[in-house]
Amino acid sequence: MLRALGVFVARHRLSALLAWVILIGACVATALFGVTGESLFQRLSSAGPSVAGEASQAADLLQDPAADETESLSLLIHGVDLSAPELVWILSSATLDLNEIDGVTSVVNPLTIPPLPDGQPNPAAAPLLAPDGTGLLLNVEMTTTDGDPSDRVLTDVERRLGTAADEVRQVEPDAVAEVGGTPLLMDSLVAVAEADLQKGELIALPIALIVMLIIFGGFLAAGIPLIGALASIAGALGALFVFSHLMEIDTTVLNVITVIGLGLSIDYGLLIVSRFREEFRLLVARVGEQTRTERHELMLQAVGVTVDTAGRTVLYSGLTFAIATVGLLVFEPTIIRAISIGAVSVVLIAILTALVLVPALLGFFGERLLMPGVLTRIPGLGTLLTRFGDVAPPEGVFSRLTRLVQRAPALVALGGIAVLLLLGSPVLNMNVSSGGADAIPKASTQYEFVTALNDHFPLASAPLVQLVAATDEASAAAWTEEVAALPHVTGTTPPAQVNGYWVSRVGVDQNEGPGVVREIRADRPAFDNWAGGTDAVSVDYTDSLLRGAPWAALIIGGATFVLLFLMTGSVVIPLTALVVSVISLGASVGILVWGFQEGNLAGLLNFDAATIAGVDPLVLTLVLTFGFGLAMDYEMFLLARIKEHHEQGESTRRSIETGLQSSGRIISSAALIIVIVFAGFATGDLLQMKQIGIALAVAVLLDATLVRTIVVPAVMTSLERSLWWAPKWMHPIHARFGMRE
Repeated sequence: MLRALGVFVARHRLSALLAWVILIGACVATALFGVTGESLFQRLSSAGPSVAGEASQAADLLQDPAADETESLSLLIHGVDLSAPELVWILSSATLDLNEIDGVTSVVNPLTIPPLPDGQPNPAAAPLLAPDGTGLLLNVEMTTTDGDPSDRVLTDVERRLGTAADEVRQVEPDAVAEVGGTPLLMDSLVAVAEADLQKGELIALPIALIVMLIIFGGFLAAGIPLIGALASIAGALGALFVFSHLMEIDTTVLNVITVIGLGLSIDYGLLIVSRFREEFRLLVARVGEQTRTERHELMLQAVGVTVDTAGRTVLYSGLTFAIATVGLLVFEPTIIRAISIGAVSVVLIAILTALVLVPALLGFFGERLLMPGVLTRIPGLGTLLTRFGDVAPPEGVFSRLTRLVQRAPALVALGGIAVLLLLGSPVLNMNVSSGGADAIPKASTQYEFVTALNDHFPLASAPLVQLVAATDEASAAAWTEEVAALPHVTGTTPPAQVNGYWVSRVGVDQNEGPGVVREIRADRPAFDNWAGGTDAVSVDYTDSLLRGAPWAALIIGGATFVLLFLMTGSVVIPLTALVVSVISLGASVGILVWGFQEGNLAGLLNFDAATIAGVDPLVLTLVLTFGFGLAMDYEMFLLARIKEHHEQGESTRRSIETGLQSSGRIISSAALIIVIVFAGFATGDLLQMKQIGIALAVAVLLDATLVRTIVVPAVMTSLERSLWWAPKWMHPIHARFGMRE
């Protein structure tokens, strides 16, 4: 069926290409302009990952019923004399103007809040005043529709507050004067994500093109996989726009899905184009002299064989990756489910580009791909390029390396695994924490506002740890005193009544909040109580992922085992592949811990190591899932050629050698490109994307070098006598459903 599909698409290439142009155009137009007046980027959010847990219950208990109907912006001022007449006049004038804006429900100036009858400061003003007496927050509440203020109201309020900030800076040049709030923060994070996406593409695509020019020796062959990659990116954006109407799509989802689609599409396109050139050359050499018509028919046959062989590998590889991402659906957080659905969509698009779009392009340009590229005609450069060609000779670096490994396969396998375990040793000190202290990148226009708010207005910032008690004041105060005595607690506030509950804020040392939350929850008082706050949200989120991890591992491991069995007919190969991949992933996570948690990459990647308490559970989940999927990609590339040579009558040892020689160049080339893609996106400003990009780049680099070219051949050779074994009852299953032409 795949052979017929390849021939059909190549023969009807114009119709197929027009269909793709229409599809890609529709996806791009939908993502950029939308069908509802909103683009994809306007529909993105940055609310952060969360789950239903104790922290969310505490927040619901304290929620103001009117909070969902309003949104706020604030003017933050710090480092001024609050009694200065110029400041009083600036704030009074701004308050009058803001109250005149239609859609503004209230403007709160803490300097105008009267004291209590006994002369004591009014507690309502405390969150809006800096404890050092040199700062305040002017807060503006606005009406919302479906949770968002209108663009007109938001623009008018932001403009007037900005004018006031400029006036303050003119009076006090050294003062901090910033305008901020949730709507502006969300917009800024979306803008950073969009800039990171553009930066990653501008870095990754040109370098990927250069690498493919070296591989193929010409612009035409190198351009076909890139066209497939661009089509996948467009398709991914269109798919995400659709999903944004079904669920909340975080900015992280956009970047993750785009980079995965880009990497997979280049991998698959590279494999298809390379195999086509190999098959076309074989057919041309076998037939000899041909007419133009005969050569065209040979080209169509080559496309058919390519789609039936390399295309089948792409299909199995893509399904393995898709199954790995489907495993993410067992997790509770919406952001992970969104990434899962988006990743499955982009993998299916990548498969379609490899099986339909690339063959259609081969139908147009396939006959020219056997001609030497322009670059190969350049003296000196041409000779160099031919040495790195995409089609491997029967004898080469990889066959010689395999024979060297096969002299002492068990020893080499143990040595390679020992290196991977050494690289993964930092995992022993890993701390899983989703503390978001560095969640706001410096590139965000709200960075200065958020930093000043956290530094100077602790009561206005979201509490890291918060106690909520359903009891009397004395009991709540006693509980607060007990918590104040815990390690890493820096202080507590007296219980205050909110919605009928007694609430206290708990100050903690930097990065120690999650541990404090766990200690609080481990020793509870007799009355109903809740430990909330942003660090409690982190704890609930992490625990949720840990609960889902065994089920995800079972789904991913089981499905991968089945697919590899159907591909090879062996149960030994899937088991060894799973074990080696887990060890390899451990090494990449070890580098992640070493680089980010221990701060060794802080200078190179421009982040503050002091703000990182550990490995973000979202990052860890995605690295393990996508890293496993990519490892299986290269495993499929290698096993397909080994199995092909073995079915042609070669011994197990010989088929490992020739299989690696046949696939080694493509695996190395594809890995190099995808490492460049991930590294390019790691240069962005979002910390999570830095971590994901570096960890996956390391995972792919290790897999394509140490693992796939040394450890796997060594392990397979060590097990050569039992490598293709499976129980007799499984033979009919493979005969009925196994991978074959």
